[in-house]
This record gives sequence, C-alpha cells and structure tokens, in this order.
Amino acid sequence: MKKLYAPWRSPYAKTIDQGKKEDATPDACVFCIQLAENNDKLNLILHRGIHHAIMINKYPYNAGHLLIVSLEHQATLEELSPASRTELIELTNHCVKILKKELNAEGINVGLNLGKSAGAGIPAHLHMHILPRWNGDTNFLPTLTDTKQISFDLRAIYAQLKPAFEALPK
Repeated sequence: MKKLYAPWRSPYAKTIDQGKKEDATPDACVFCIQLAENNDKLNLILHRGIHHAIMINKYPYNAGHLLIVSLEHQATLEELSPASRTELIELTNHCVKILKKELNAEGINVGLNLGKSAGAGIPAHLHMHILPRWNGDTNFLPTLTDTKQISFDLRAIYAQLKPAFEALPK
C-alpha cells in the first residue's frame, strides 16, 4: 500500500491498542470515555437517546460516516435489552433519512461488525455503522494505489447535520 499523508489519523494511530481490545473495560474504552466526557461537540456526538448516542466517525470511510454507539459498555446484540435493540433500529432509520436529506446520499450502507474476527475495530463496545454513498464516490486511488482519499472537514459535516439530529425526540 502506498502512503498518503493524513496527519488527522495521528490520534487513532497513537491509541491503536487502547480501548480496542475485545476485553477492554469501560475505563479503557474509547467510546465510554467520549460519552462520559459530556463534550458532544468535541467528540462529534450528534444525538443522545435513551440507550444509544449517534456520532460522526472520526476515522470515516466516507463523508458523513455515522456510528450509533450503545451508552452501556456492551459488545453483543444479545446483551442489549429489547428496548435498546428497538432504539438502535429506530435511530438507524433516522440516520438514513437525515443523511439522504442533508447530504443528498444516494445510497446507504448499514452494518454491525460483531467481534474482532468480523472486523470490529472496537469489539468490546457495540456500534452500528451508517455510511452514506453516492454514485461514483470511489475513484482510481483505491483501485490503483490501495489508498482512500477523504476530502471533507468533520466539523463542517457536524455543523451541517447537528440541527437535524437536535430535532429528534429524546
């Protein structure tokens, strides 16, 4: 893989082993730490529900890549209460509608990576990915150079999406 200078990934690289292990405790979990800080703007948290929060992925695959993160440190769907699982799907539906309206997404990828073997970057803390897509949103870089370029400002996306998420019921 060729290298593309991306200094914004430095915090991620420095904490690659912190808060990402399958057995990470809440005091070492990056999501638990961000949720406890109560600094939603800094942590790009768009909405807090009863059981989950919605945040912008700080290491996105595409503009507007969202995460729905359980407010409790739980790794699996079966650990969630029925009400929590229901809220997860309802918030996913809200995210899809908002991304289509606010970012003009033409398609959406939605998914859970359950466990390290399934590709979970933070396997100890359940989180749903909601990834907006557009026709032609890929280019030659991934194909020819195994490099993905993301050219947008996370704070600008946050400011654009925040009003829509503020309108959601608590």
